[in-house]
Amino acid sequence: MAKKVVTFGEIMLRLQTYNHERFIQARGLEATYGGGEANVSVSCANYGLDASFVTKLPANPIGDACLAELRKHNVDTSKIARGGERLGIYYCEKGASQRPSNVVYDRAHSSISTATADDFNWKEIFDGADWFHFTGITPALSDGCADLCLEACKTAKEMGVKISCDLNFRKKLWTSEKAGQVMGKLMEYVDVCIANEEDAEKVFGIHASNTDVTGGKISDEGYKDVAKQLVSRFGCEYVAITLRESISASENDWSALLYDAKSDSFHKSKKYHMTIIDRVGGGDSFGGGLIYSLLEGYSNDDAINFAVAASCLKHTIEGDMNLVTVAEVKNLMGGDGSGRVQR
Repeated sequence: MAKKVVTFGEIMLRLQTYNHERFIQARGLEATYGGGEANVSVSCANYGLDASFVTKLPANPIGDACLAELRKHNVDTSKIARGGERLGIYYCEKGASQRPSNVVYDRAHSSISTATADDFNWKEIFDGADWFHFTGITPALSDGCADLCLEACKTAKEMGVKISCDLNFRKKLWTSEKAGQVMGKLMEYVDVCIANEEDAEKVFGIHASNTDVTGGKISDEGYKDVAKQLVSRFGCEYVAITLRESISASENDWSALLYDAKSDSFHKSKKYHMTIIDRVGGGDSFGGGLIYSLLEGYSNDDAINFAVAASCLKHTIEGDMNLVTVAEVKNLMGGDGSGRVQR
């Protein structure tokens, strides 16, 4: 029987310019859907897990279309609440070379941001679940969403469900001070913490030494210290840190570290040099790969390598979601990154 993963958060309508156009040039926008926890659910479903996404969507045709997109990817939508005013939107202007991508949010008063405890029965939602995942984006949406995340974490912990959190700091949603206060309470329940080069510093003030993110300089030793500090402060079982070395908007080097607190051991993945098609959702695809590999009992080395390989492939796919199979990820893990036609 497939392991069950529950994720909770916001899914949005993504409106993106065509052909790397700037917003001011655009005469049309491509419409898709995406959001941190929804992207993780899609990854988990693609790997054969029983993936359930929990949110609140407006009871209108846009909400219906969003549901249909999730169902198309075999995500369980039965615990999604309906109501509220609107689906949040984000506009994406994809960067290239030395010009960075730009995201503009239009998500105020979205259905999920106004959700209340009456919308979700967490004991029912976590019935039979093995894993619960959320990100730092969801509690940033509103004080109500922060309360819902805390209630979900408490219930999941009581029911013996493993909990993972991707810190995912978004400066356009809240301040570092507010993030630290809210996330500090939530992290007390988290078993697996996922962060990138900047999250631990922006949320908790834990700085990696000998590192310059803007300049593309990443220090493994600095992030090992970050992982240990996170475990010391919150008692996590694992800390995973993705390491993005940004050469330009089009070229990145991509790897990750996994710290196993029980064995006090670090596990470094292979590093990939990527030519990027779409980097939005890259971190979510890493989270989905890590959840799958840990649930399936992979060794620490194989788990971190599966997650990084899965995310590497996502960077070649348009849209938020990582539409790859376990076999494709394992093929890249095995060293076949040639991109030769599969006949």
